[in-house]
Amino acid sequence: MPNLKEKLGEEVKLSLRQGEKLKCSVLRMLVSAISYAEIAKQKTFTDEEIFGVIAKEIKQRRESIEAYKLANRPELVEKEQQEMEILQSYMPEQMGEAELTLIIKKVISETGASTPQDKGKVMGKLMPLVKGKADGQMVNNLVTALLNN
Repeated sequence: MPNLKEKLGEEVKLSLRQGEKLKCSVLRMLVSAISYAEIAKQKTFTDEEIFGVIAKEIKQRRESIEAYKLANRPELVEKEQQEMEILQSYMPEQMGEAELTLIIKKVISETGASTPQDKGKVMGKLMPLVKGKADGQMVNNLVTALLNN
């Protein structure tokens, strides 16, 4: 079974053949970002690490959308949203808040965390479990809320 990077390479070729310019452009950028990250880390990425790169690209799109909204540039907002949708289609299904809360509660009990000062212990053990499957900001907010109770 091909890994995610190989699949993305095939998707680039397919989108090019089908004349899907935006998808081809986004996927080329993504393959390039993955390659740069692999060079920086001096290793070949696993699918899980590739999901991390995709999540970073999605976050960049979200930030650009906010900036373009403030600058009143609806045509650029639309383009960034389309790019973000393409990127999201390569991510695993995202966890819902209820499922995520259960995992966080389990990690909190395993680490013995009880105060907001224990957040680092919780996040350190939690993030490898949910990386690519949950939005980092949502994870952070839920951990903070649960430790403040």
